[in-house]
Order: sequence, then C-alpha cells, then structure tokens
Amino acid sequence: MNSSNRRNFLKNVSMGTLAAVSIPNIVSAAVSAEKGKKLTLKKEGVILFQGDSITDVGRKRDAMDANNGAALGGGYPHLVAANLLLKRAGDNLKFYNKGISGNKVFQLADRWDADCLQLKPDVLSILVGVNDFWHTLNGNYKGTSKVYRDDFDKLLDRTKQALPDVQLIIGEPYAVKGVKAVDDKWYPTFNEYRAAARELADKYKAVFIPYQAIYDKALQTAPAAYWTPDGVHPSIAGAQLMAEAWLQCVK
Repeated sequence: MNSSNRRNFLKNVSMGTLAAVSIPNIVSAAVSAEKGKKLTLKKEGVILFQGDSITDVGRKRDAMDANNGAALGGGYPHLVAANLLLKRAGDNLKFYNKGISGNKVFQLADRWDADCLQLKPDVLSILVGVNDFWHTLNGNYKGTSKVYRDDFDKLLDRTKQALPDVQLIIGEPYAVKGVKAVDDKWYPTFNEYRAAARELADKYKAVFIPYQAIYDKALQTAPAAYWTPDGVHPSIAGAQLMAEAWLQCVK
C-alpha cells in the first residue's frame, strides 16, 4: 500500500470510527436533556412493550411465552431484550411485546386488560401516536390531537389505578420529514401529538424518550432514508438507534 492509499485508508477508518461513536453520544445527549431520569429494573421484573407497528415489527402473536424471539418481533423491543438478557443473565427478566400494527390509543384501550393489566408489568413502555395523526390524512379517522391526549390520559390513569407501582416509559411519536410518507402535510399539527406525549409523561412521572430529537440528530451521520425507509418505520439501524435510547433510560 503506497503512502497516498494508506492516508486515505486511515482517513476512512477514522471517519468510520467517529460516526460509530457519535450515535451513542447523540442518544446520550438527548436522553440526558430529559432531566436524566432512569428506571431501575428489578430482579424477576416483567417488562412490557406496547404500541403500533413501530413496536410490533412482525411479532408472532400466538407465541405467548416471555423472552420468545418470534414474539418479540424484529424491532427495538427485541434488541433491548437481547441486550439486557445477556448483560443481566442472573436477574430472570421477562420481556413481552404486545404492539399491534396500525393501532391508535383507543385500540390499545380496547385490548388493555388482556394485553397489559393481566401481565402485571413492572415496567411498561408505550410508543403510540403516529397513527392517531397519520390516519387522519386519508380521511379514515377523525381524531384530533385533543382526542389523542384525552384517550392516552385515560389509558394511563386506568393503568396506574390497576398497577400503582408500575414504572412507565413513554416514547415520543416521531416522523422524519422528506422520506416518502412524511411531508409538509404533517406539520405543524403532528407536533401537537408529540407535545401531548411529553405532557403526559410529566403528569404520570414517566421516563420520556425524545425519539424525534434523536432521529433529527442522527441525520448528521447518515441520510434520513438510512434510518427509516418511509419516514416512520425504522430500518435495522433505526431500530438499533431506538433500542440504544431505551437502554439509556434504565439501570
């Protein structure tokens, strides 16, 4: 390898290393900005993921056992579970994913007894809201940001009434503009849904994951389509980005 090629090789390696280490730093900075609050996972703890297609990601719905790879789907819940089951092998943690593609808050509420309360989670992670807005664009749903907030508020209150000790994680609904499905029609209305999720996280003393800020910052290292092929659903890299954020919210 001549000196010129060597310099180019070292430069490329250096740039690749910089990009690799910058993502955890981006996530850490965004999560730290949310007052640095973290949840404590206890031994024998039950962790439940709830939401829509971003959480579902093709999970096998007739697989009921905890820590079942097929039941956890192919997204961030699977990546979170794999990480923690490896690092905390002696803690007997139990992970479930009950996200369903297309769901809005009222549809979570319809199945909440069976898909949440009966599982008695110690940690409940909810990411919902994108469909509550997105489905209004095609005229198939007449909800508003107020309906979203009110429905979500009732769901969280119902949950705390039944499970007063449950620890909550609320993910921010996000959308990456300029990628297929996400365009100017989303704004500024979609921002109201993001604000509502943050407000409810404060009200119920939940850990809030600022997914929008995390995706926005990630665009500094790779283009939008790298993280999400349609502006909403994460790529493999996007799923890992979200898992990294989730993991930084627990201890």
